[in-house]
Amino acid sequence: MEKVIDIRHLSKSFGTHEVLKDIDFSVKKGEVICIIGSSGSGKSTLLRCINLLERPSGGKIIYKGEDILDDKHNINRYRTKLGMVFQQFNLFNNHNVLRNCTVGQMNVLKRTSEEAEKVAAKYLKVVGMEQFINAKPKQLSGGQKQRVAIARALSMEPDVMLFDEPTSALDPEMVGEVLKVMKKLAESGLTMLVVTHEMGFAEEVSDRVVFMDKGVIAEEGNPEEIFKNPKKERTREFLKRTLRNYE
Repeated sequence: MEKVIDIRHLSKSFGTHEVLKDIDFSVKKGEVICIIGSSGSGKSTLLRCINLLERPSGGKIIYKGEDILDDKHNINRYRTKLGMVFQQFNLFNNHNVLRNCTVGQMNVLKRTSEEAEKVAAKYLKVVGMEQFINAKPKQLSGGQKQRVAIARALSMEPDVMLFDEPTSALDPEMVGEVLKVMKKLAESGLTMLVVTHEMGFAEEVSDRVVFMDKGVIAEEGNPEEIFKNPKKERTREFLKRTLRNYE
């Protein structure tokens, strides 16, 4: 299976605080990877380094064979290949749903208004928000806003979708509708990298689960290995705290 992203010896420090330490990690085409771990373990920072919202302190990020941290590489072009969905929805409150999903396409990908609207309509239908194209964000629930945010990212037609705890800002009853959309995307073969505290989702949907602890990848494996037979004591401790039925 083709490697889309290959991370080698990645590190990130904020002043004297080392948040990521010597991370080696790869993402293959069509793979769904869930990253789990306690708050402060470096999960979100890893995602933000991958799409260069944070500049790594050291190491390499290889995208389709090219080191994108090399000064010669076009970082903006690379970013268009990664869709990002945040904890907060980051929608444009002054634009309606359709415009939220077309503005990036037109500005970055230079699509015409007609082309962008056609693509946006396609992905708004995928997330079940096609009937809300004229609504403003203030008229939507949290779950609906996050589904629009997912459609907006998909409209850029990226190689990889990055999700940074996409349900953490939602009321409990809205979590399910977003996870349902994400499960549908995973089943479609989309390459996904998901930071999540939803353990049931991670166990059901992932091809691979990565457990981070104190800035390192402490353990990784398929869901069966991580959730049913973890090798590391630290992984077992984390699961005991987060899963009521964990033995």
